[in-house]
Amino acid sequence: MIPELKICGMKHNVSAVASLQPDYLGFIFYDKSPRHFSGEVPHLPPGVRKVGVFVNASLEDISEKIKQYQLDVIQLHGEETPQFCKQLRKANFQSQYGLASIWKVFGIQDGFNFTQLAPYEGYVDRFLFDTAGKAKGGNGYPFNWDILGEYPSVTPLVLSGGIGLAEIPRIKAILKTSIPLAALDINSRFEIEPGLKDIEKIKRFTHELSR
Repeated sequence: MIPELKICGMKHNVSAVASLQPDYLGFIFYDKSPRHFSGEVPHLPPGVRKVGVFVNASLEDISEKIKQYQLDVIQLHGEETPQFCKQLRKANFQSQYGLASIWKVFGIQDGFNFTQLAPYEGYVDRFLFDTAGKAKGGNGYPFNWDILGEYPSVTPLVLSGGIGLAEIPRIKAILKTSIPLAALDINSRFEIEPGLKDIEKIKRFTHELSR
């Protein structure tokens, strides 16, 4: 089964990317990011869901952005606590697809203590693993994917961090395992400049992944 595709760091050619029918488009609401989004989201094709990426934002700020942009997914990319995720869940934010989904991000390099996931279970819909680096995402290189074999949860996971064309064979290998890989999150390796996506490269990625 081919995982869902999220294209993150949307800023400039949103309509062109949306026409490729990815499952998700990610909009970063973090003002320190070169891909910080503050414009208007054009009309998207049916089935393309909007992900709002937040870094240590307040409940009020997240609520405001959900209403302003009709977000379908809340992606938490900071040091948000299990208690904060519980508050988000209790807020019962709605999207056009029902209850807004909550994804919690964890940065990884060579190792990871998976026990820290347990307090979040039941409050988040997916765990997203990204490369831990200087930036909050968009660092451009993968972490050590071998540690995914130790993943102890049945909560679906999203794989991010430096994914490019060269990683396709490794992705296909993961899909043959019992790891619950639900989606891929691509960003910097498919850009002409921050926030401007390379359409032809994305097309090639989706084509080769489906072969």
